[in-house]
Amino acid sequence: MSKSDLFEDFAPQGDLFSNEPAQQRKVVDFPSEARARLLKLLTEARAAATLPWSERDARKWEILFPQMAEWLPDDEANQLCFEFAQELERLRNAA
Repeated sequence: MSKSDLFEDFAPQGDLFSNEPAQQRKVVDFPSEARARLLKLLTEARAAATLPWSERDARKWEILFPQMAEWLPDDEANQLCFEFAQELERLRNAA
């Protein structure tokens, strides 16, 4: 087995000193993404007459909603969490 055979299966590495620009990574705007998802969930809850999710999913959103809200400014996060909790209570009482 020759030396060249040892490395045939490996993809070639890029040149560290190349003048070509590196591939750009997708920039994710977490606050905007979180806000959009939270508002979608809140709108879905407001529009429902009964719990629009299974009880298991409702418990999941009850945990995840505040965690996702941590990406937002405190006052906005607190308001959205308060409104979501109110909607969950309303929906659970409607059942």
